[in-house]
Amino acid sequence: MTTQMSGMTVENYRWAQELVDARDPLGALKLIEPALEAERDNLSVQLLAARAYFGSAQLGRAEATLRRVVELDPREAWALHALGRTLERAGRAAEAGPYFRLAAAMCPEPEYVTAAWRHMPAPHEE
Repeated sequence: MTTQMSGMTVENYRWAQELVDARDPLGALKLIEPALEAERDNLSVQLLAARAYFGSAQLGRAEATLRRVVELDPREAWALHALGRTLERAGRAAEAGPYFRLAAAMCPEPEYVTAAWRHMPAPHEE
């Protein structure tokens, strides 16, 4: 029996997840993209799409999808950190700092903290 979300089967979701984990984000996107709009409010599908877009260096799509994830769940530290990394990779490092700092404050993983420190504003000289 095939279980269906709004626009994507659970089997396709799991297969796409395996493809992302195996570093085949483009293969995963072939499974995800047809259902992405129907799954607009599904945090798990949006997160998986964001991982695939980021992994395939589709920075514009990664940014838009990560912003949607943060809209759905502002406590999603991975999405905040990934949004910072996406902005940084797109040459918009100044915009990345607040996302890195927020992710590090929410989840003090070493990678998050290091990124936050790299993007700390310089102290103002008086």
